[in-house]
Amino acid sequence: MNKLIFTYLFLFLPIISLFGQETEPGFKMDTVVGARTLSDTTIVDTLHVISADTTLKEKAAFINDPIQYEAVDSMVVSLDGQKVYLYNNAHVTYQNIELTAYYIQLDLDTKEIYAEGIPDSTGEMTQKPIFKQGAEEYESETMRYNFETEKAFITKVVSQQGEGFIHSDRTKKIGEEVFITEKAKYTTCDADHPHFYLQLTKAKVIANEKIITGPAYMVVEDFPIYFPILPFGYFPNSPTYSSGILIPKYGEENNRGFFLRDGGYYWAASEYFDLAVQGDIYSRGSWGTRMKTSYRKRYKFSGNFGFDYAINKYGEKGQDTYSKSKQYKLTWSHSQDAKANPNRTFSASVNLSSSGYDKQNAYNTNDYLTTTKSSSISYSRRFENTPFNLSMNLRHSQNTRDSTMSLSLPEMTFSMAKVYPFRKKTRSGKLKFYEKLGFNYTGNLKNTISAKEYEILGSSFTKDWKNGIKHTLPLSFPSFNLFKYINFSPGISYNEKWYFKKYDYEYVADGNFTNNPSGVPSTVRVDTITGLNRVYDYAYSLSSSTNIYGMFMPRNPNSRIKGIRHKMTPSIGFSYRPDFGRDKFGYWQEVQVDDKGKTQYFDINRDGVYGGSPGRGESGAISFSLNNNLEMKMLEKADSVKTEGEQKYKKVKLIDNLSISSSYDLIADSMNLSPFNIRARTTVAGVSINMGTTLDPYMVNENYQRIHQYVWNERSGIGKLGRVTRANLSFGMSFNSKKDKKDNKQGAKTGAEGASDTPGEDQPEERILPSVYDSYLDFSMPWDFGFDYSLNYTGPSRSYPNGRVSQTIGVRGNVKITEKWNASMNTNFDIQAGEFSFTTFNLTRDLHCWGMSFNFVPFGYRKSYSFTISAKSSMLADLKLQKQQSHYDNF
Repeated sequence: MNKLIFTYLFLFLPIISLFGQETEPGFKMDTVVGARTLSDTTIVDTLHVISADTTLKEKAAFINDPIQYEAVDSMVVSLDGQKVYLYNNAHVTYQNIELTAYYIQLDLDTKEIYAEGIPDSTGEMTQKPIFKQGAEEYESETMRYNFETEKAFITKVVSQQGEGFIHSDRTKKIGEEVFITEKAKYTTCDADHPHFYLQLTKAKVIANEKIITGPAYMVVEDFPIYFPILPFGYFPNSPTYSSGILIPKYGEENNRGFFLRDGGYYWAASEYFDLAVQGDIYSRGSWGTRMKTSYRKRYKFSGNFGFDYAINKYGEKGQDTYSKSKQYKLTWSHSQDAKANPNRTFSASVNLSSSGYDKQNAYNTNDYLTTTKSSSISYSRRFENTPFNLSMNLRHSQNTRDSTMSLSLPEMTFSMAKVYPFRKKTRSGKLKFYEKLGFNYTGNLKNTISAKEYEILGSSFTKDWKNGIKHTLPLSFPSFNLFKYINFSPGISYNEKWYFKKYDYEYVADGNFTNNPSGVPSTVRVDTITGLNRVYDYAYSLSSSTNIYGMFMPRNPNSRIKGIRHKMTPSIGFSYRPDFGRDKFGYWQEVQVDDKGKTQYFDINRDGVYGGSPGRGESGAISFSLNNNLEMKMLEKADSVKTEGEQKYKKVKLIDNLSISSSYDLIADSMNLSPFNIRARTTVAGVSINMGTTLDPYMVNENYQRIHQYVWNERSGIGKLGRVTRANLSFGMSFNSKKDKKDNKQGAKTGAEGASDTPGEDQPEERILPSVYDSYLDFSMPWDFGFDYSLNYTGPSRSYPNGRVSQTIGVRGNVKITEKWNASMNTNFDIQAGEFSFTTFNLTRDLHCWGMSFNFVPFGYRKSYSFTISAKSSMLADLKLQKQQSHYDNF
C-alpha cells in the first residue's frame, strides 16, 4: 500500500480467543474422487488422496516443518499434489500458526493458503476464518496468507485489542507482528454492530510495541461527528507497564476557578516498584501535588506509599472572606508474605492527614464522612521453642472534627505464655494440685502524647509526653468443683508500673498558680520531680458459676411446640484490694489548700500513661450477674404429617440473651451497691433487637449528686426498681422483592408445552395467565428497602435537668426499574433535631458500552449534583459528557 499509513487508539492489544469448535479428525472423499475413508486410513487412488492426520512434507525449501491439516466433510488433493482443498471445519497447523475455517485452499506452488467462511440460510457468515499466530488471534471473512513472506491480506476482520475491538474492512499483514488497516473502526463495544466507534482512515499497529494513527473522528449510533477531528495519535502498545505522561482532567469550580487536575508522569522504574507524580492547579491560586508508589518482592513483601500536599485559597486576597490553608495526607500500607518468615512479621497501615484535608480535598463520600483515623506500624517476633513473644508498635489516632491527635511512639510488649513451674516433664497418673499452679507475664512500655495537631511539634518530651513501663503477673490457681455443678476459680493479680516522674504538692498562702492541672487549687504549687518512680498494687479474687436449666413441655400431644428450655447462668465473685492510700505506700499526698486549714489528697502519679495511683480506700466487693437464654423447639410445617421418626425439628430463639449485673462493696462506708446494668438481645421475625439500661439504686440531691438513699424507699411503682441513668434501643429491618419459584416453574413449563388450557398430568391445575397473554412481558421490578432505628436516653443532670433523648433513623433503598435502569437512595434523619444528615439520590442507566449516572445531594455541606455519560472502558475514561456542581462551591 503506497499511501500514508495511520493508526489510532489500539491500547494494550492482547487478542481475543476465538477458537472454532473442535472436530474429530477424519474426512470423507468427494463423490468426484470416488473413494471414502475414515481417520488414520490412507487410500491410494488415481487421485492422490491424503488422510486427515497425514503429514505433508514439500520438497521446497521454504517448508521447514510439517503441515498438518484436517476437515470434517472432505479433502481433495490435486493431480500434481500441489493443492489441497478442505471443506467444513477445516483446520491447518504449521509451526506456531493455526487456521480454521469452513473452506481452506492450500497451494504449495504459490506458497499461499486461502480461507473463507460460508453463509447460512439467513445470509450470516458462519465458520469464519480464525487465524492464530503465537499470542495473536483474530477472526475475518476471507483471508490469504503466504508462508514464505508471512504476509497476509484479510477482509472484514474483527480482533480484540486490550479492552477494545478493531473492525477493519481490509487489513494487510506485512510482518509477523505488523498490520496495516484501512477504513477501520476502533471501539470498546463488544456488539457485532458497535454502538459507537472511532473511524480510522488508516492505521498501523506493531504488536507489543506501538500504535500510530492518523485522522479519526467519532461515530455514535452510525451518526458521524466530524468535529472535533483527531489529526493523529501515537500510543505505546506494550504488554508490560511502561512510563508515560498522565493526561490531566479539566473543569471549573466557583470558588477555586478553572482547574487542571491529576496531571503528571508515571515512571515504570522496574519490576519491583513504580512511581506516579501528579499535580492540580487552579486559576485562583490553589494547587496540590501527590506522589504514589507501589512495590513488591515476590514471596517477601508488598505495599504502597502515598503523600499528598495541597494549598487551598478561597475568596479574594485582602477581603474578609479570604482564607488560605495548607493540607497534607500520608498513607502507607505494607504486608509481609506469610511464607517469608514464620517467626517474624512486619506490617504497616498508616492513614495520617491534617484535620481539614478530607473536607477540602476528598472527592468521594467515604473519605468525607470519615471523622476518625488511625495508624499502626508493628513488628512481632516469636522465639521458637520458648514461651516468649515480643511486639513493637508505632500507633496514631486522630479526630478530624476537633483536630485532636494521639501518638504512641513507641509501644513495646514482651510476654510470656503461661508456664507451670512445678509440673514434671515426664509424669504418670493424674496431675497433682500444685502441678496445676501456673503464671504468665506481660511487660509493656509506652510513650504517648495527646494534644491538638498544632501543639504536637512544640511539645516538651519531659513535660507533655507520658511514658512508663507496666508489669503484669497474674497467678492462676487450679479451679475446682463444689457439689459437682459449681465451679470455683481463685486468683491473685499483681501489677507494677514504672514512671519516670512524679509530682510534689506544696501549699503557698499567697500563691496564684493559674496553670495548675484540673482539680488542683491555685494556692498549691505543683513541682515535677524526674526519676524512676515505682507504683505497684495487688488484689485477690474468687469467682464461681454454674448452669441451671428449666423445661416446659406442652400437654397437647398435637402441638407443634415440643418444648421450651430456659437456661440461666448465675455467677458470683469476690475480690479484695487493700487501701493504697495509706502513708506507707506514699501514693497520695495530703496538702493544705486554704488559709482555714482545709486539706485535700493529691495523686503524685496523676495523668500517668497507665493511669494514676491505685485508689484510696480498702475494697472488698461481691460481684454478681445472671445471664438468661430462652429457646423453643418446634416441628417444621412440612413435617407435621410425617411419622415420629421422620419428623424434623428446628430451634427458635425467643431471647438470645438477657443479663443483669452489679456489685456490692462490703467495706465501703456508704453507697455500697453499684448501678445495675441490664442488657437484652432478641430476634423477632428476623429483626435483631438490642436494648439496654443502667439503673442506679441511689437518689440524687438538688445538685444531681448521688446520696445514700435507696430509690425503692423513696418511690413506688416501676420507679422503685432504680433511677434510669442511661438507656438505649436499636433495631433494623430489611425488605426485598421475592419471586414465587413455583409460579415461575409453572409459567415456564406452560410456555414450553404449548397452548392447551386444559390441565393434564404434566400441566399445573391452574395457569397464571390464559394462553392469549403468553406473548406479554412478565413485568417485575426487583427492589430492596431497609431502615435502622436508634434511641438513646441519658438521665437528668445539671446540664439537662429533664434528661436527654436522641433518636435517629436511617433509610436506604434500591429499585431496579427495568433491566437497564436502577435507582437508589440513602439518608439519615435526626428525629429530635428534625434534620436530615447526609442524603443521596442516585439514578443509573446501562447503555451497554456506555453508562449514564445522575447523583444528587439535595442539602447539607455536600450539596451537589452530577450528570455523566461516559464510556465504560477505562481506556476511554476521558470520553464522557459531564455536567456537575461540586460541593466545593458551597464554601
